[in-house]
Amino acid sequence: MTEQTIYGITLLQWLAGLAASIGVAALLSLSMHLLDRRLTERAARRDTPLAEFLGGMFGGTSMPLALAAGLFVANAMLALPARAERTLDNLAMIALLLQAAIWINHGIRTWLGHAVERRRGVDGTGATTMAMLGFIGRVAVWSVALLMILSNLGFDITALVASLGIGGIAVALAVQNILGDIFASVSIALDKPFVIGDFIIVGDILGTVEYIGLKTTRLRSLSGEQIIMSNNDLLNSRIHNFQRMPERRVVFSFGVIYQTPVEKVEKIPGIVREAVENLPKTRFDRAHFRGFGESSLDFEVVYFTLDPAFNFFMDTQQAINLQMMRRFTQEGIDFAYPTRTLYTFSGQSPVNAHPGR
Repeated sequence: MTEQTIYGITLLQWLAGLAASIGVAALLSLSMHLLDRRLTERAARRDTPLAEFLGGMFGGTSMPLALAAGLFVANAMLALPARAERTLDNLAMIALLLQAAIWINHGIRTWLGHAVERRRGVDGTGATTMAMLGFIGRVAVWSVALLMILSNLGFDITALVASLGIGGIAVALAVQNILGDIFASVSIALDKPFVIGDFIIVGDILGTVEYIGLKTTRLRSLSGEQIIMSNNDLLNSRIHNFQRMPERRVVFSFGVIYQTPVEKVEKIPGIVREAVENLPKTRFDRAHFRGFGESSLDFEVVYFTLDPAFNFFMDTQQAINLQMMRRFTQEGIDFAYPTRTLYTFSGQSPVNAHPGR
């Protein structure tokens, strides 16, 4: 019975080739499993991202690669007809392409996982955008793998690629606004003009960034309502990001009455300077007698708060105002307020302006 032949190959040779292909496939699967376990344990002990990535990749080695290795061994052992040999070669190539796509897909997932974990709680960028990037990458990988498999099977993919290109252009024209917002979200994720938690002003809209999505960004205004803006419109506007200020520059003015003696006017810049410098996290810049107002002698003051938070600025300004009021009371200096002085005189108007008439 062992002398019977199929395609010119004895049954014993068929059995030997089958056993060799199964053995190679099983040995490869076992080796990959053991390598995955060793690398995973090493990554857990030393927190090595590369070991974790390689371990997951080898662990993701599935039956396609084992099948390809088995078919390669069987094809090498058996003198198959040309048609059967081409069929086995095609199956082996398809298995290798599928395995390569699985490996790349796993690499994208691992990279995105580490990227999201690194940024979580640091800059607040949304995981939704990262997931979208991963989805686009995986779709591209599997599309290329499918086209290569079809080409390997003998299909002419030139017309298919051309039709996909025409269809892609039509779809892009139909959804250009949506695609514009999606690409804008990618730009926000990469360039990071703002992140979740930043207080920004866009035109006449101001609020705290609450969510960055694929199409829209949502702000929480000071009055409490949620403002939803298109990502594309947002990037086409001028954005003021107050969260990025290293310090806050403050300018304020005040006036004292005209009846203030010049000696006391000369003391006022020093009084203001002392009030600013006595407070923590402030830097005094200047205080000047700016000019003569309608009803006051006007002063201008500039200082910096080293903490840019708005509440800290208001607390500091309040403390400066109170200190100035105390010192002005001690010095007998009065703040100005809008006044009008009316000058009157008494006298008799000449009855005959022109006596000659």
